[in-house]
Amino acid sequence: MSRPYVTLSCAMSIDGYLDTETPQRLAMSNAEDFDRVDQLRAASDAIMVGASTVRRDDCRLLVRSEERRQRRLDAGLTASPVKVTVTASGELSAGSAFFTAGDVEKIVYCPRSEGERITRTLGGAATVVVLGDTVAMRDVVADLGDRGIEKLMVEGGGRMHTQFLVEEIADELQLVIAPFFVGESLAPRFVGAGSFPWTAHRRARLAEARQIADVVLLRYALSDRFDGGGA
Repeated sequence: MSRPYVTLSCAMSIDGYLDTETPQRLAMSNAEDFDRVDQLRAASDAIMVGASTVRRDDCRLLVRSEERRQRRLDAGLTASPVKVTVTASGELSAGSAFFTAGDVEKIVYCPRSEGERITRTLGGAATVVVLGDTVAMRDVVADLGDRGIEKLMVEGGGRMHTQFLVEEIADELQLVIAPFFVGESLAPRFVGAGSFPWTAHRRARLAEARQIADVVLLRYALSDRFDGGGA
């Protein structure tokens, strides 16, 4: 089966940070944009975040709108998409909201060396999929395609976005810019260091720029599969 259509979704400060250094989460967006993201979730088959995001944000990753949930149910789908995460260390709690919230499938990808331990830790909270000695996003996406996932939404964090971009397996980037600075050197950033395919000599194509109240949405077409439909 062909790989899923991959959309990276991110909101960051003007200086490129996803959050602050403190444990308390900093909201980068506004109500109007949160609703747009909810629509993107509802249109996806799976939502993916890194294990550090699961630990830091205790995220539920569910469709919020009752109307959108009902439309999915009417179409024979679960109320929210499949939830996916990747871990190298296995430092995940089966009691986190990622695993306990929502009657949807949860999938955890991990390296071969940690498979048995992570399976014991999570019990029946998720399907644990063991890949190679390391977990490459290309292998994750291929496995999701084999499971029937056609649209994958990646919500972060920075390490996850970096891997998808460096491996050049994202089809589009939806990047929201918040109207403020964070300015904390240890705060998480949108991406880390890497050998990115898009450089000064190969520019990413800006497909849309839209003001949403006090934030700006930038949509970049990252592959020839880019779907120019509404965000």
